[in-house]
Amino acid sequence: MTIRERQIGDVIVLDLDGRMSASSPERVLRTTVRALLERERKCILVNMQNVPYIDSTGLAEMVDAYHATTRRGGALKLAHLTPHVRELLAVTMLLTVFEVFESETEALASFGAARL
Repeated sequence: MTIRERQIGDVIVLDLDGRMSASSPERVLRTTVRALLERERKCILVNMQNVPYIDSTGLAEMVDAYHATTRRGGALKLAHLTPHVRELLAVTMLLTVFEVFESETEALASFGAARL
């Protein structure tokens, strides 16, 4: 999996590309989010549009990134879930944990005036 990072206002958008699974030796999302938090970048939007598959290892990485962000007073939100990823988050009840948006515009607006 690869991640492309871009900034829109106070929000860092992470464009993920590829599978999030145990077959990936690196935990790219975890590493990227922790580096952002070290730089005090606490408004993070994860674009999942090009993530066709996630297994339990990828799911654990997402939860870890979420917890790391919220512990630092930040917000990590998801946009553009693929059908497989949406189904997995629904089955695991993580749709009740993550804020999920259909569009990037909606997601960016949700950070609103309460920018961290």
